Amino acid sequence: MTRWNYPQLRLDVTALDDNIATMAAWCAQRDVRLAPHVKTTMSAPIIERQLAAGAVALTVATYSQAATLASWGHPRILIANEVVEAAVLRRMSADLDRDPDLEIRFLVDSPAGVRAAHDAFGPGRRPAEVLLDVGAAGGRTGVRGRQDARSLAEAVAASPHLRLVGVAGYEGVVPNEHTDDVIARVDEHCARTRDVFLDVTDLFATDAPVFTMGGSAFPDRVVRYLPDTAAVPGTVRLLRPGCYVTHDHGTYAHLNPVPGLTPALSVHALVLSTPEPGIAVINAGKRELPHDAGLPIVLAVRDARGTPRSATATVARLFDHHAVLHHHVDGLRVTDRVELGISHPCSAFSRWSSYLAVAADGDLDVWTTDFTGGTPHPATVRVLNPWAREGCHFLLFSVL
Repeated sequence: MTRWNYPQLRLDVTALDDNIATMAAWCAQRDVRLAPHVKTTMSAPIIERQLAAGAVALTVATYSQAATLASWGHPRILIANEVVEAAVLRRMSADLDRDPDLEIRFLVDSPAGVRAAHDAFGPGRRPAEVLLDVGAAGGRTGVRGRQDARSLAEAVAASPHLRLVGVAGYEGVVPNEHTDDVIARVDEHCARTRDVFLDVTDLFATDAPVFTMGGSAFPDRVVRYLPDTAAVPGTVRLLRPGCYVTHDHGTYAHLNPVPGLTPALSVHALVLSTPEPGIAVINAGKRELPHDAGLPIVLAVRDARGTPRSATATVARLFDHHAVLHHHVDGLRVTDRVELGISHPCSAFSRWSSYLAVAADGDLDVWTTDFTGGTPHPATVRVLNPWAREGCHFLLFSVL
């Protein structure tokens, strides 16, 4: 047996399932397919739920993540990123040759990247299927102009080892704000990505070319600029949002316009010390709490028995394994449990190799993440201790 101590990352499974169903319905109503960006969680039980709700493929950021998904039995994968390292490209080519059912696609945005893929996917091998990456000025990867995009598409088409299967953009490189200026920049990028798609339709080496955008923060803007499927028959219009699956109490709570999404993640920690009036220190810090998109917020406080308390507090500062909270006089006490809402789910899951999945009836499972490719067969861990609720100091579990 192993003790599950505080702090804890907790997932509300009911909210999770509702979010998955909500986003699936939103996409279906707009004739858009979903390939969720699962680098957000890299957690098998969540991914299985997304696929069961109708996701047609999965998106990741690295080939290591793609290989993990393939080892879990998921064959349709988009790497929404450039892959230029020769050894990685050769490994991908070999993996694709070994498994005819495996489909892994990736992005290109430069002649050097096209040459690297051409060299790795040599004669006698399956061609690499690539998408043209269209970027935004001052942003991340991606060709910036339509003429450069056309030239690069022609370079892909000229290679016998590559197949151009679509065009990708990412509208989330702008500041995460719903200002007129930001919306105008998002719209410009979406329109230019669509125009590039239409510019290179004669070079697609597939009957089902893919047009794909991100869709986490500005899905309502993305769908305004989708290519008309009548203009390019067979077009697959694909969104690849990731953070909708758990939503949050910060960035995406303020940004995502899809109605019905609710925060599903929280971190629970204990008050360790109240060293000065108005100050409390809890046992969760930078290593347990995402802080790249804003500090956590205090959602609730309970005493050591799990009874709710009326105390209020604000996270003021984070250390490695501590957070300093400011609170009203006598508001927090040592051994109190503090529930924290977080911003940016990606940075939450990447901090935890396992976390608690809490069902509507209070049952608890322990689910795992794998961001390093070290878990070929994901296991669900079921909590055995029937008293594992708010009032317990630790949880007992075993691997099934």
